[in-house]
Amino acid sequence: MTTALQDSRRLTGPNIVWDRPGAVIDVAIPDDSADAIVERWREEGRRMLDAVGWTSEDLRVRRVPGGASLVMSAPIDALYAATELNEWAWSVAAASLTGEEPEGFDSAGDRLRATIAGERRPSTIALQQASASHHVTFLSDDDLVSVGLGQGCHTWPVDRVPNPDTIDWDEIHDVPTVLVTGCNGKTTSVRLLSAIAGAAGFRPGTTSTDGIRVGAELVEAGDYSGPGGARTVLRRSEVDLAILETARGGMLRRGLALPRADVALITNVAEDHLGEFGVATLEGLAQVKLIVTRVVPAEGRVVLNADDALLVEGGRHVTAPVIWYSLHGSTPFIAAHRAAGGEAVVLEDGNVVRYRGDQRVAVLPVDRIPITMRGTARYNISNVLGVVGAAGALEIADDAIARALERFRPSRRDNPGRLNVFDLGGATVIVDFAHNPHGVRALGEMARAMPAARRLFLVGQAGDRDDDSILDLARAVWSMAPDCVVVKEMPKYLRGRELGVVPAMIERELAAAGAPPEAIIRAESELAGVRAALEWARVGDLVLLTAHENRTEMLDLMARLETSGWRPGETLPEDVARELSLTA
Repeated sequence: MTTALQDSRRLTGPNIVWDRPGAVIDVAIPDDSADAIVERWREEGRRMLDAVGWTSEDLRVRRVPGGASLVMSAPIDALYAATELNEWAWSVAAASLTGEEPEGFDSAGDRLRATIAGERRPSTIALQQASASHHVTFLSDDDLVSVGLGQGCHTWPVDRVPNPDTIDWDEIHDVPTVLVTGCNGKTTSVRLLSAIAGAAGFRPGTTSTDGIRVGAELVEAGDYSGPGGARTVLRRSEVDLAILETARGGMLRRGLALPRADVALITNVAEDHLGEFGVATLEGLAQVKLIVTRVVPAEGRVVLNADDALLVEGGRHVTAPVIWYSLHGSTPFIAAHRAAGGEAVVLEDGNVVRYRGDQRVAVLPVDRIPITMRGTARYNISNVLGVVGAAGALEIADDAIARALERFRPSRRDNPGRLNVFDLGGATVIVDFAHNPHGVRALGEMARAMPAARRLFLVGQAGDRDDDSILDLARAVWSMAPDCVVVKEMPKYLRGRELGVVPAMIERELAAAGAPPEAIIRAESELAGVRAALEWARVGDLVLLTAHENRTEMLDLMARLETSGWRPGETLPEDVARELSLTA
């Protein structure tokens, strides 16, 4: 292994190391040199922090397989300078192995002091300090600074920040905020909680991997599950409640968008994106997800899945009150939690039941909640339980919760791309985003519980997953015992692999698991896979289509087929065939 600086970036909010802003570098270091190099980085970093006047800033090390993340705190208005300081300290520490001549201490100090002076924004720091004294949230980025949240937010360009004494602080306040994270179920949970909030009279602002919404209005399409999307919603004057999908990548790249949240919900921890940013194990991934719990104060609530062993373990270290939820009723763990005065939401005798100490409220029978597919979609029952816990933490009335649960459907309108169900002339087609082994197994469990003559699964995977994850995905597909598997190529998501490599891996693992050759169909694209699935389907079949590259097109096509009267076994309508590239 060679010594190398792999990434250098700013940390703008609470992160996996601590709750301070600063700079981090990810480095590769040979094991036999790691201790010495890390210690030298710490010494040089400390010396330079003192030299530039940052005597109150600190350094931390996060050891990861094959290297480390080296972190130093810094003022929020000089984070670019902090990255340069961090990189200089690293260059000195690694010089003995890289053979490069680092910049001298005096020269680097002069340069860094000049960089800090050019970057500093004293007016921003003054506003940050004033917001803290008025107990409202302060947000900043490269272009804007703001105080307060949602309806109580005031925002200014970074070059026109007012004197805090000129601000009418009585006009500024925060709105309730909810952070939602996990490996699966985040987007569904955000959408469902938003529907509940709307039923209770709120105008919620939401972020997710699909976009930014205010109420039912789509403000911006795209993946906004990071801190940038969160800040956008938190500064919208129409918003009186913010529900923010908080993805692993954003937390590792930049940290959280805000220093405090009223509620944090974690759905689960499952194998996904392992190997990125030094997170190589499920235990390490759990630590990332649990970052959101650290910004919830004692008067807030953390909502955790009691059916996830990693969250049960992590929950022992959460300082805010925890609302546990479980598919397995009042287990001994839940019973002990309740006996101590704790809150829980459980599945009990087919009902969603909320407990607050000895108080029991049956919110709604599961078979009246459409996204549970009459109880067959157990992963969505779990999502419902977590959302009910979060809604209760927001003190939303039970009748509003029940109304929204009954109205929220597995449809393109309410939950696009997540368990969207179509009746195509007697064949049931489900379009879903399932993209990792945990999600695929959950979908397969539901499929086995649904009546069907035959079952088909369309599957593919992005190239940036490691080999074990790709093979586990194939095993997860075969665990549902499908009659046919269509393996799709994903050209937009090769991410370093050659065409054909990932589908071939999936096919080999399916065969090793017992799939006969005639049960496997190769498709050269996602839409070609849809074509193969539709040609295979007959009345009474269940067709599961995972949508990653062409979700919008796939949903459009299924909706048109549903209304056209097409039946499986018939020739596809010409316009549909054309869009699937079946005809010229």
